Amino acid sequence: MSQLTPHRPEADYTAVKAAIAYISDTPPDGLDMAGFANALGLTDRQMTELFRRWCGLTPKSFAQAVALDHAKRLLAENATMLDATYEIGLSSASRLHDLFVTHMAMPPGAWRDRGRGLSMRWGVAPSPFGRAVLVVTDYGLAGIGFVEDGDINTAFADLRDRWPEAGYVRDDAGIAPMAAQVFDPNRWTPDRPVRVVLIGTDFEVRVWETLLKIPMGGATTYGAIAAHLGRPKAARAVGAAVGKNPISFVVPCHRVVGSTGKLTGYHWGIARKRAILGWEAGVRGA
Repeated sequence: MSQLTPHRPEADYTAVKAAIAYISDTPPDGLDMAGFANALGLTDRQMTELFRRWCGLTPKSFAQAVALDHAKRLLAENATMLDATYEIGLSSASRLHDLFVTHMAMPPGAWRDRGRGLSMRWGVAPSPFGRAVLVVTDYGLAGIGFVEDGDINTAFADLRDRWPEAGYVRDDAGIAPMAAQVFDPNRWTPDRPVRVVLIGTDFEVRVWETLLKIPMGGATTYGAIAAHLGRPKAARAVGAAVGKNPISFVVPCHRVVGSTGKLTGYHWGIARKRAILGWEAGVRGA
């Protein structure tokens, strides 16, 4: 069983505290993390390693997460795009747009309006684990679920309800190339990565990003993920986030097991979880 390296927040907190104060007091477009690291007697690389140990993010990603969280609160309170842009210290509305597209995989207006104006294609395709339902946007793969007992509508509704205001069009032919790439190991190449759209809370997205680091054939536990995120007592919260993973198989929540190594709950059924793990073992050993 592979283990994720836990953070050591106590040892790092003094320097991190100073860096957070700097990030909080400086507009995102005005940050000079290399210069700030030098002022603390650290190299830029040492500052990056420090932040990775403490919260799993680079200083730049942390600053963007802080700005994004602030912007989301403003938009939820009905601030205009322009007001949100300047309130968080960005130089232009296009920078706010880029921030949301990079981290939320959708424009800020679509996020504020729960997907309104966002076009999503969905369809059904064969997979090694039964028929799969895929949801795809212009920004990437947004969802994978599995059909149980021939009930396509239930599988689709499970994915659709995450962004109920988006527009959905069924397009089996249109999603077929994505399905073929996802479920064919011969197409898993570094030069043709599958771009995924992780739509969730900040904590959920951090959990899902951690899942992506578990190699095929490996496994980890909810507690190990919680420790890796610097929240060792949050195993149950991690479990809830794992259960909400919108992109089954690609974001490998099936590789998370109980503390004893026992296969535990899986949104699409324990039998399918066992089938996926067995299939991966066969692919890895081929």
